[in-house]
Amino acid sequence: MTVNKIGHLEPIPQGKKPGRSEPAGGNDRIDTINLSSEAMKKAEMYQIVELIKSAPELDDARIAELRQKIDDPSYINDKIINATADKILNAWFA
Repeated sequence: MTVNKIGHLEPIPQGKKPGRSEPAGGNDRIDTINLSSEAMKKAEMYQIVELIKSAPELDDARIAELRQKIDDPSYINDKIINATADKILNAWFA
């Protein structure tokens, strides 16, 4: 059995790849990533866990001292209220 040529084939010139019409890096496409709502929730949970891990340990003696001060009616005055409000605002906006 003999196989005859079907047609004339030209070799691919060196340095050129078939199917490319423009040089590499010449496109203006922007890569994007879309995250699912499940991935967003998992990322948020991860951030919360990391925040909890980095929080300082609770001091039971200090908590008891603060509770005693709060229960004392003479402790809470305008000076304490203003200082506490300032600390809260600084924590939120600093």
